[in-house]
Amino acid sequence: MNKEKILKLPKLDLHCHLDGSLSQSFLESTLGRKFSMDELSVSMECSSLVEYLEKFDIPLSAMNSRENIEQATIDVMRSAAEENVRYIEIRFAPLLSVTDSLSTEDVIESVISGLKEGYRLYDIYGNAICCAMTHHDIEASKSMFKIAREYYKDGVAGLDLAGDEANHPIKEFSELFKYAKDLGMNFTIHAGEAGPKSNIEGAIEYGAKRIGHGIAMRDDEKLLKLAKDRHIGIEMCPISNYQTKAVGKKDIYPYSDYIKRGLLATVNTDNRLVSSTSITDEILFLQKKNMINDDEILQGIKNAIEVSFASDDIKDTLLKELGKQVLL
Repeated sequence: MNKEKILKLPKLDLHCHLDGSLSQSFLESTLGRKFSMDELSVSMECSSLVEYLEKFDIPLSAMNSRENIEQATIDVMRSAAEENVRYIEIRFAPLLSVTDSLSTEDVIESVISGLKEGYRLYDIYGNAICCAMTHHDIEASKSMFKIAREYYKDGVAGLDLAGDEANHPIKEFSELFKYAKDLGMNFTIHAGEAGPKSNIEGAIEYGAKRIGHGIAMRDDEKLLKLAKDRHIGIEMCPISNYQTKAVGKKDIYPYSDYIKRGLLATVNTDNRLVSSTSITDEILFLQKKNMINDDEILQGIKNAIEVSFASDDIKDTLLKELGKQVLL
């Protein structure tokens, strides 16, 4: 499948961080100065997840008002729509933008407003995922989850946990995700990117519908079977996984293997700006390495529709659009 055909496919992006996906032009106009791409993104020579995460300081500084957060969301919707992403779940950590003059409600409402305006302007469906951070106090995260519940199914589609996975094992968050389950909300959890496979197992036990990255389970037959049997969505982000060294430079990326095993693996961007990527670029990247074929591209899109937190109506629409494009 060539680039033109991939661009025409109706695609989804289920793992896309708002702060890591802002455009260079948005940051320059919002912050009033020029930036080099070296300041905003990493290359394949990035040494670790820690180095990768350093690139978030600049974009986070731009998310400092209701207007800027709304416009940031619209900016990501625009860039996704340009490559025919038809549905996107934009995740963000509300508590990272809270100030004396900006409440958790303000932050969440601004993202939701941006999603609605992005749909109006670019005809792209979108939902928000609210992230707790591993370094935040559990009680503060629970309070944020409670507020997010007020917007559930009305812009907010689910919850997440992100941050320094290696130094904060999943067992630290059993109380938090029991609370999320009690709230009756869908949630995904970053697991098995920079941390051990036990984090993936724990996330599944807690009730996560999807796993962010899921690289660490690639050689564990028991865990792979568990993920398949539980119909767990795997949000894979190839380029960032190589950049953060979750996958070694010469390692074979496990996406194709997961698909062959019947896992609900999907291709996502993680951070469009920090990784200088798009869904199209992610697919082409794997294609160039002979790590994906045409059937696996289409299966990944079907999987994404199935495991997305979209409404059934949107899922039906996306399946019909995909079917029409495949027949062309």
